[in-house]
Amino acid sequence: MILSDATIKAMMARDELVIEPLSDVQIQPASVDIRLGNHYLKIDENAIESIALDTPAQYVEFEAEEVVIPPNSFLLATTNEYIKLPENLTAFVEGRSSIGRMGLFIQNAGWVDPGFEGEITLELFNANRLPIRLISGRRIAQLVFARMDQQASAPYNGKYQKQRQAVGSRVYDDID
Repeated sequence: MILSDATIKAMMARDELVIEPLSDVQIQPASVDIRLGNHYLKIDENAIESIALDTPAQYVEFEAEEVVIPPNSFLLATTNEYIKLPENLTAFVEGRSSIGRMGLFIQNAGWVDPGFEGEITLELFNANRLPIRLISGRRIAQLVFARMDQQASAPYNGKYQKQRQAVGSRVYDDID
């Protein structure tokens, strides 16, 4: 079941769901808009010849109030909001339609597990032929919350738990 604005507000009032900082304008009928932070990572294309799944990628880290994403370029960014999900709630990260219409694709693998706590790392891709300029603090994506049929028996406690700022891939830590 997708949560309504009233349910989201009630859960936040009871501290069952944490989204900080948050203003009323961010709460939509069936979602919460999240804003762009000011911390970014981009693959250090000059330091490595390829990206591998079994070793850490090398990133260039920077902070900026404005960032320009060139055409066909990829960038990791963080949200301004820190969230904490209860163990019976999951969230989908969706790009805002107004942003997608500019050619900016926004992901975070699309899913936030129950029990996750931290800032969300967003994966940004400019599919346009023109650069896109982004400003920190602007609403860029939205969280859609879904209540699970029961509490997760093993809530999220993984390699990205309590992350702050944009965090690069840690796929090399996977146990396959």
